[in-house]
Amino acid sequence: MSDYILELNNITKNFPGVKALDNANFRLKKKSIHALLGENGAGKSTLIKIITGVYNQNEGKLFLNNQEKSFSSPNEAMNAGISVVHQERNLIRRFSVGENLMLTNLPKNNIGLIDYNTVAKESKKWLDIMELDIDPNTIVSDLTVAKMQLCEIAKALSLESKILLLDEPTSSLSPQDTKNLFVLLKRLVAEQDVSIVFVSHKLEEVFEICDEVTVLRDGKNACESEQITNLNRQKLVKLMIGRDEQIIKSKKNIDFTDESLLDLQSINTDLGHKNINLNLKKGEILGLYGLVGAGRTELIKCVLGLDKINSGQILLNNKEIKIKSPKDALEKYKIGYISEDRKKEGLILMHDVLSNAGITVWSNLKKILSFLNDSIVYNKVDPYVKQLEVKTPSYQQIVSNLSGGNQQKISVAKWLASGTDILFIDEPTVGIDIKTKSYLHELIIELSLKGTSIILITSDMPEMISLADRIITMKDFKVVGETINNHNYEEMSSSIMGNIHE
Repeated sequence: MSDYILELNNITKNFPGVKALDNANFRLKKKSIHALLGENGAGKSTLIKIITGVYNQNEGKLFLNNQEKSFSSPNEAMNAGISVVHQERNLIRRFSVGENLMLTNLPKNNIGLIDYNTVAKESKKWLDIMELDIDPNTIVSDLTVAKMQLCEIAKALSLESKILLLDEPTSSLSPQDTKNLFVLLKRLVAEQDVSIVFVSHKLEEVFEICDEVTVLRDGKNACESEQITNLNRQKLVKLMIGRDEQIIKSKKNIDFTDESLLDLQSINTDLGHKNINLNLKKGEILGLYGLVGAGRTELIKCVLGLDKINSGQILLNNKEIKIKSPKDALEKYKIGYISEDRKKEGLILMHDVLSNAGITVWSNLKKILSFLNDSIVYNKVDPYVKQLEVKTPSYQQIVSNLSGGNQQKISVAKWLASGTDILFIDEPTVGIDIKTKSYLHELIIELSLKGTSIILITSDMPEMISLADRIITMKDFKVVGETINNHNYEEMSSSIMGNIHE
């Protein structure tokens, strides 16, 4: 009998103009945590979709518990004990936790109505296994991001899944929430006989929690079921991208006595921000750091007119401005916003690549040319799409058909092309592979060197310390610290976390 609960042998999957997988192999041991790694577009998402019945392979075989299988739908895979927890949470926010956990098998009473007492009782069993102290009647929208993520896993367990596919499970979690999740995953493997496929671009997490690793590059195996103890970060990066990792650091000399380009003065908001004061210099990368729930993204949305500012002033070049909307910010004040939520705010998923990449340049191009066609827009956005190495068969490809990482690249490319004076960048590299992350860091620094002023929000401490010239620390919707960045990781991380925990 094989030690493997799941095996995929010589899997090939073709799409029009693209070979997404080319004789790829993957083997998952029973009661193990196995990392599936690769750049965006390397084939990870396609492999997961074959495992979960979304796609059928063109060639190759899938074995589950030594028996050949072919799933024609996600339901078939789910019934066979395979569940996936996606990076973008799939809970129904207006439903209760219990309803979400029992959604595929809601118990009914004698007259055919949902039996909510049984819903609460059955779902509580799975919440207890997860050691989640949550009332099953709690509405999902009232939960923290971390608890939503854990409820997704509880939902998968409620389906009695023995294989869990976790796609970027820590992308929205604080460091402490991530530690708690890892303790839980190890316990599930040991006590519930669960086997886990762990997809992440955070290599430090892979080394912390995974037993084996499979790397895909351009749809082929760069390595297969390698023991994590045989690798280090440098070897793993080289397997993923074909060359050594490049660490990018900003080395600009900002004169912090210069006048500010943008000032927030005594800002109080409907969302709970109190007396926020900060300023942004020309060509500066100003970092906003804080744990999940610190109020950083919410502050930017208030500045952009998406939520209400109750008092205080926004000054641009020492003149007070009132921003009504992101469109107003772009067209009147040349302020852009790369949102952390690409699916809801960053992209129009049912439109093609060219429309999405070009949407921020239409207005400016029309002012200059009085007419637009695809070739004019293409010439404007193509350099940025190429520089970020977006993997798409053509500019006519519908964006929803791209991998999550390539969607993120399009979301970034459209703002790089827009030529803004000020750019708010919120979690730019979530779900982005290491090579593209380096390119993106280079682009952010290059933009600032050319005079673009940037406010950078990231929960990635190394990214913050690599890029920012100055770092503002936020906690509970307040500014709790400000530090000029010397790019020394040990010193800066200690100072920033000291501000948070004071």
